[in-house]
Amino acid sequence: MSLFTRSLRLHTGKAPTEEGGPAPDGPPERTPGGTATDNPDKGETKNESDAHKAEASEAEASEAEASEAQANEAGTDKAEANGAETGEARTYGDGPNEAVAGGGWREEHPAAAQAVARVTTVCAAVLVLLALLLPNDLARLTPGAFVRIPVEGLLGAALLLMLAPKARRVVAVAVGAGLGLLTILKFLDMGFYSVLDRPFDLVLDWILFDDAQAFLRDSVGPAGAIGAVIGAAVLALALLVLTALAIVRLSSLMVRHRVRATRITLVLGTAWITCAALGVQIADVRVASRSNIQLMENRAHQVRAGLRDERVFAKEAAVDAFDDTPADQLLTGLRGKDVLITFIESYGRSAVEDPGMAPQVDAVLADGTERLRKAGYSSRSAWLTSPVAGAGSWLAHSTFLSGLWIKNQQRYRNLTSTDRMTLTSAFRRTKAWRTVGIVPGVTRAWPEGKFFGLDHIYDSRQLGYKGPKFSWSPVPDQFSLSAFERLEHGEPGRKPMMAEIILTSSHGPWAPLPKMLGWDELGDGTVYDPIEKAGKDPKEVWQDVPQLRTEYRRSIEYSLNNLISYVEKYGTKDTVLVFLGDHQPSPRVTGEAAGRDVPVTIVAHDKDVLDRISGWGWEDGLKPGRKAPVWRMDTFRDRFLTAYGPQPRSAPSASPSKR
Repeated sequence: MSLFTRSLRLHTGKAPTEEGGPAPDGPPERTPGGTATDNPDKGETKNESDAHKAEASEAEASEAEASEAQANEAGTDKAEANGAETGEARTYGDGPNEAVAGGGWREEHPAAAQAVARVTTVCAAVLVLLALLLPNDLARLTPGAFVRIPVEGLLGAALLLMLAPKARRVVAVAVGAGLGLLTILKFLDMGFYSVLDRPFDLVLDWILFDDAQAFLRDSVGPAGAIGAVIGAAVLALALLVLTALAIVRLSSLMVRHRVRATRITLVLGTAWITCAALGVQIADVRVASRSNIQLMENRAHQVRAGLRDERVFAKEAAVDAFDDTPADQLLTGLRGKDVLITFIESYGRSAVEDPGMAPQVDAVLADGTERLRKAGYSSRSAWLTSPVAGAGSWLAHSTFLSGLWIKNQQRYRNLTSTDRMTLTSAFRRTKAWRTVGIVPGVTRAWPEGKFFGLDHIYDSRQLGYKGPKFSWSPVPDQFSLSAFERLEHGEPGRKPMMAEIILTSSHGPWAPLPKMLGWDELGDGTVYDPIEKAGKDPKEVWQDVPQLRTEYRRSIEYSLNNLISYVEKYGTKDTVLVFLGDHQPSPRVTGEAAGRDVPVTIVAHDKDVLDRISGWGWEDGLKPGRKAPVWRMDTFRDRFLTAYGPQPRSAPSASPSKR
């Protein structure tokens, strides 16, 4: 009750009549002869009936009196609304009602004030209900998700109804803020499922926000990226505040109508138990929901697993079957060969098998197989399962090269701080190859590069490119391959070479895309200026899924054609090409449940190179079939080192002359 209203009542000195007295659920009225405390938060005296009167201290107050004190503390006075005809004071609305003195907007517009209060209460209820029922995956965002009974809401309502006023306010704010945080986590999960095909990791994924900002900058420009970050921060803060206020408002309403609220809670609780026992579903969605409890349980398990994973990984990394292998016994089957290990960004199984993209991509692979065959090359292909999808290329690269399952940033940091032998450093250890890296996606210092055992690393600043950036990719694939030829592979009198080459033109958002040019037309890259200007707008492409899939497919065709053309033009009899995808593209391109398989292919001119892997069961050509072997990506290193290491002697034959 406002201070102004209290002084008004004392001045008039009118005692409430039997007809105009307080409503049963309303706060106590003051009487001229009644005793009132100086502080309204400590409670007021109350005439319960003409039959008996009693003063009660706060310690002896009943639950109803506590709820009435709560209403007073919140500035509510439903009795004033009942006594409006006496002209003392009026309040409006069905939430906490503020007593308003004459001349206020609420008194001048009572109907509008009451409507605003009711709309506010309805909005609070809708916000809380949506927060409780919102799934954390866009694929499950269906109408059926919002016709469930959330057990978390029932438990929260029961708790708030039982608490004393002060404790109730504190708990209501805490529960509201917690619900806001849970809703923010659900939105993060939606984003991660859409891009990475997995939920957000509370321990390990914070570093990825830097990459997300870079992606936004490339997709919508610097101003758009900054605006998106600011907007996300404001929305997150607003969600925390609004959910807390909504819970506080609804808890006050429940207490004012305690009997009715208790009955509704019991009825809904009974309905939840019944639906849970019978397994009632609507549109394949269980009506009895406990999704928020499950989400919190899963996150608690995820956090524990993330904290424990460092110890698990340390044990895995300590085991290396090739750690003690002498240098002269490593890669003996490839001595004298130029080995090119090439990663194609986002080249996944969907590009080869999805009906909407496969016909064009498969045509490129079939044509490439024939072109390379005519040039004297043979090829074998299969599948590898990547530890990531949608993004995280460096995790896939390090998994393939290290022989360890690098599924998160923590493992990557731990790996690159060790001296574990990678596939690339194995070549360097032999001292039979010069080892180089072509990494156009690196635009600044990359200290982890030393871990991979490369004699020299060429990043985007060292390739001589002065042309435009194509979306995320700083350098077109064809220029990267041309720079490799100019800087290293084409050098006369050089020693055999092992190169790790990263092709980035097929990185999202796949617009604008470069075009293939003549190898002698590239110059310093400025020839790409008109191509980039004529390209598509990444914002428009990303918003249109059919167009996004088309541009993704075209980017894969571009990368494959460049690689095939390079081997045709610059390959030799000593060229051995190993190329693979690093991960599947975003689920926005592949759809849900596309898996994490990527194609892997070995191309060689020397027949003996492919004969050494004849036992692998890989299929002929650049395209792996549906029945081709599927290996985890971390198993490739050991299989490769075994196949191209010293071969065991053949068992003696019956004829001594044939050994």
